[in-house]
Amino acid sequence: MAENMTENLVQQPCCPVEQVRRQLLGEAEIGHMAVMFKMLSDPTRLKIINALMASELCVCDLAAVMGMSQSAVSHQLAALRTNRLIKSRREGKQIYYSLDDAHIGLLFDQCLTHAREAE
Repeated sequence: MAENMTENLVQQPCCPVEQVRRQLLGEAEIGHMAVMFKMLSDPTRLKIINALMASELCVCDLAAVMGMSQSAVSHQLAALRTNRLIKSRREGKQIYYSLDDAHIGLLFDQCLTHAREAE
């Protein structure tokens, strides 16, 4: 039975390999996306993004919201900022953080929708 299935697959027209290859993203784009997914794979960073979707916050406010030390929050903020998921602005001595752009919130919402479908 398995042999017949293999023969049928061989006799079928081949998928358009070259057409698909032309549509593939380049290594640099895939690499950037992989880094972004890596940043979004950490629960603490997702919680920070979730909080920043609600409001621009400083480190001390984020630490209070998260129930973490300012040092631990700062470490995560640095990673998120380096990878352009959040941005910062200075107001006097205080630095406030927000999402880099609307796409980050959209990514979060899409992931949440997908996760809820699995429940």
